[in-house]
Amino acid sequence: MMSVLNDALVAPLVRGLFLDAVKAPVIVAPHNVDAPRNVAAAPEAAARFSLALPDSVLDTEGRPDEAAAAAALKAAFNAARAGVAEAALPALVEVSLGGEKLAYAVSRLESIPGISPAAHAAAAANSALGRAAVVAGKVALVTGGAQGFGAEIVRGLAASGAFVFIADMNIAGAEQLAGELNAAPGGVRAQAAAVNVSDEASVAAMFDQIAAATGGLDLIVSNAGIVRAGSVLEQDEKSFRLVTDVNYVAFFLIAKHGGRLLARQRRTAPRWLTDIVQINSKSGLEGSNKNGAYAGSKFGGLGLVQSFALELVAHGIKVNAICPGNFLDGPLWSDPVKGLFVQYLNSGKVPGAKTVADVRAFYEAKVPMGRGATGADVMRALYYIVEQEYETGQALPVAGGQVMLN
Repeated sequence: MMSVLNDALVAPLVRGLFLDAVKAPVIVAPHNVDAPRNVAAAPEAAARFSLALPDSVLDTEGRPDEAAAAAALKAAFNAARAGVAEAALPALVEVSLGGEKLAYAVSRLESIPGISPAAHAAAAANSALGRAAVVAGKVALVTGGAQGFGAEIVRGLAASGAFVFIADMNIAGAEQLAGELNAAPGGVRAQAAAVNVSDEASVAAMFDQIAAATGGLDLIVSNAGIVRAGSVLEQDEKSFRLVTDVNYVAFFLIAKHGGRLLARQRRTAPRWLTDIVQINSKSGLEGSNKNGAYAGSKFGGLGLVQSFALELVAHGIKVNAICPGNFLDGPLWSDPVKGLFVQYLNSGKVPGAKTVADVRAFYEAKVPMGRGATGADVMRALYYIVEQEYETGQALPVAGGQVMLN
């Protein structure tokens, strides 16, 4: 007999119940199964809720209707809470339908204990610590999180008290970064997630796995991206399509399947706001010579940001973009074989440049503030976007004055 209940449907609805009740982020993890290490088993003294779904939530094909299941769970939860403290956590929740049952442990992410002044300074550099509270305890996803800007964002979020899924094709790199973060003070803060962001089946499977692991998300950072520089007169179609698939189509897939998860969670948490943030580029705000594939994909990304913002606001999802200047010290630029310094030198994009150092100096000179963007610059922008509840569909430049909005 085919199973009716599944974590991808039920866990986000359960998480929404507690988001609405305690008005703070929570972790919802399978109980008495191979739960993620970031969630301790709920103690025997935990508040216990048994939520039975009636057969009336099943549609004509015998599957749970999402809206009906959400309403039934909400009613059962409100009835079960009679006599239980408003913010009773940790908790054990059992959801049943017919003869099937799913059980979850609900808890808050542990706060980070006191750290040394030196570690505090390092965290401040990565996470813009002054705004850290806006993501403390929340669950985040960063695509392309194993390296470059993505790794900087992962480190910043973890340092500020969030739990972060590090999503990347480079699963070894994601696991290494997760291990590094989980060994630091504050306990387990990260988990690797394998994904090919340009493959819909892979993206859908990742969000189902996240729903089953933590019950949902509060912040999705769509960061994965690539550059293949070249003249429009010379670039091959394969390279152009690759850039478009990773930078443009992949954002659609992330917003589609991530948006579904956030919307499902919202059914039982109607006042809880969530965020999808695309890491775009200053090249999404102005053209880029001999780099049309990249600039075109980023311009298109901002069109998606604005369009998705208009649609997803009905589900309490804000959609915004950050448009950083050049991260000159990251692997995208500085890789000695595939980096943009090498690509731009070889493509002749910088007139008169003879060396990689010439290319770097050229790009630094274009920035009024005289340097490339850093992870901390992006983190400050990210925390502003999450903190600001009255903005959606915006593209925020973080480019040292190189690009200014009209």
